[in-house]
Amino acid sequence: MIGDDTHVRNNRTRWNEISDDYQRFNAPQIRGQAFTGDITWGVWGIPESRLNVLGHVVGLDVLEMGCGGSQWSTALARRGAHPVGLDLSERQLHHSRRLQRETGLEFPLVQASAEEVPFAAGSFDIVFADHGAFSFADPYRAIPEAARILRPGGLLAFGHVSPIYEISIPDGAEAAGDRLVGDYFGLRLISDTDGLVSANLPYGAWIRLFRESGFVVEDLVEPRPETGTDATHRDSAEEAWARRWPSECIWKVRRV
Repeated sequence: MIGDDTHVRNNRTRWNEISDDYQRFNAPQIRGQAFTGDITWGVWGIPESRLNVLGHVVGLDVLEMGCGGSQWSTALARRGAHPVGLDLSERQLHHSRRLQRETGLEFPLVQASAEEVPFAAGSFDIVFADHGAFSFADPYRAIPEAARILRPGGLLAFGHVSPIYEISIPDGAEAAGDRLVGDYFGLRLISDTDGLVSANLPYGAWIRLFRESGFVVEDLVEPRPETGTDATHRDSAEEAWARRWPSECIWKVRRV
């Protein structure tokens, strides 16, 4: 496990390096959201209208933790929210600013780590991410920070890789196999083959961390690929895997 702030520095460098390719590769799936407001979750593009994770957002102060190109925040602005986009990478925020010019929708953009956010306590009604900062920040620092900046009753919702998928990836591989090969109880910060450091925990550890940080768990959604979802550029073997086992999960927890 990588310690201290090494993972933060490493991930900022890597996201600056891969940001252009990431935005280009994922554009068909994620950019459309910014122009329509029709939000979808995760790799398999499951509509928010079906999952109802965020619910009513009109007039709410919303922080996207790890906003990337801010496609989600832009979509939420169209839906009447007051978003703020936060990202560790200045290159990702470059794409956010470009999208603001293209759409004419402006909202604050902040460069910072999810482990130390520059906002006062009780600043937001919703903190969320779809494969954003909670996939890369140390959970034991990022979750308490999310709790601190949420108002009482506020919602924390984020999607990330399932712990089961995480421990099914053989050493040196980029995708999961059909055997458990990783150390489930050793999950926290993981060095990936692409040079990034990802984050995850066992399910029980997530739940204990939420409770210790002042949250109650409302739901754990495990999306599966569905016919007609906007994920046509994904590998068919990945889709077949995700129909049998959870490749992603979305936590929905509420600040007490």
